[in-house]
Amino acid sequence: MKLLPQEPSEPPSRCEATHTTLPLNIAIETPNEVASGRPIIELPRAAVPRFPIGAQTRAFARRYYPDATAAEWDDWRGEVPQRIRTLARPRRLFVLAGDGGEGGKGPKGSLPVGITPYYASLMSRHDADDPLRRTHIPVGTEYLQTPGEADDPLGEDHDSAVPGLVHRYPDRVLFLVTGTCSTYCRYCTRSRMVGAVGGEYSFSKSQWEKALQYIEAHTEIRDVLLSGGDPLTLADEPLEYLLTRLRAIKHVEFLRIGTKVPVVLPMRVTKSLTRILKKMHPLWMSIHFTHPSELSKEVTESTARLADAGIPLGSQTVLLKGINDEVETMKSLYHGLLMRRVKPYYLYQCDPITGSSHFRTPVEKGLEIIEGLRGHTTGYAVPHYVIDAPGGGGKIPVVPDYLVGRDGEDVVLRNFEGKTYRYKDPNGKVGANRPVKAAKVKA
Repeated sequence: MKLLPQEPSEPPSRCEATHTTLPLNIAIETPNEVASGRPIIELPRAAVPRFPIGAQTRAFARRYYPDATAAEWDDWRGEVPQRIRTLARPRRLFVLAGDGGEGGKGPKGSLPVGITPYYASLMSRHDADDPLRRTHIPVGTEYLQTPGEADDPLGEDHDSAVPGLVHRYPDRVLFLVTGTCSTYCRYCTRSRMVGAVGGEYSFSKSQWEKALQYIEAHTEIRDVLLSGGDPLTLADEPLEYLLTRLRAIKHVEFLRIGTKVPVVLPMRVTKSLTRILKKMHPLWMSIHFTHPSELSKEVTESTARLADAGIPLGSQTVLLKGINDEVETMKSLYHGLLMRRVKPYYLYQCDPITGSSHFRTPVEKGLEIIEGLRGHTTGYAVPHYVIDAPGGGGKIPVVPDYLVGRDGEDVVLRNFEGKTYRYKDPNGKVGANRPVKAAKVKA
């Protein structure tokens, strides 16, 4: 890849309207090395199948990376070290808000900035309210802690059987395999540990082995979810090693991977990767989607490759204030996901992570969205709305109340249109605490 000139010591004014060519040789801080002992950016480059490039991304690449070839742009190993990692870089790409909120520098140890060039190409240059900008460029309120917030609100550290392995539910474990993501979401539940160099959290092959030994010793574990960080930031070799070790454990029935890489770094979904994943069936994947703006031509290709490999795909979406907290926004996202063979699985109430108050909505907003979907579109497009209970209580479903009450042997129910209906339920007790008398309902 032909390198462009280095950035000047002082970036141009954020109000500058003319385009500026960005360098491709910005050093990346790689906090966690893969189990092979090599940073992922040092792996030899093999031929990478070409990805389709959307018009918006193509225009962005032509403007800011004019010397990069299509093949270089498509190579995920080239994208990772070119992530936006400093606050100077967003000011070269975007006209930041003049209120001083956007791009605010956080205290030492705070969640770093990390945005792939591809994902940056989907963001608006001028609109500070652009959903993708708001979820990835830091603002000042991110560094303020409000009542009820915590660095580890879900109590994962408390339930860690060994470092990096959370055993909360009886038959399944959460296996944190890396602290690296290609792109860092500002509302990240694990912002305490991802992207950090050194510190309390360490990810290595020796850590993996301790977790694997625990899983081998606990025969009640039938389901292993790989997360982090993002497991798909690992190179093929260590990822295959890890999955193969897990698949060799007889009582582990199926594997899951939680990832946002197919959304923020879609070219990572290579034919080599899908060949590896196909060997590990039954394997499921939960992909983190936020907004319809993410449903690009490239994402259509990455999800198609995964689905064609026989991997069931589900989406996990965090409900975020002013970003995706409208019924029509969610409907558009979920319809788009179904067309890409991704089943909307979870809609999460935003966790009370430190500095997340500007992202969190009232719980009734989530219920409003579920009501706006149920009956108004296909059931496949309706996710489970859940609150991951603070302190380690696990995921608790929250559903609209469609039970009106009980009238004798009849349960009285409300449908999506607000009409009431009777269901004969002799000897039943459901709704007995809500007596309904002379209800004007259909038989």
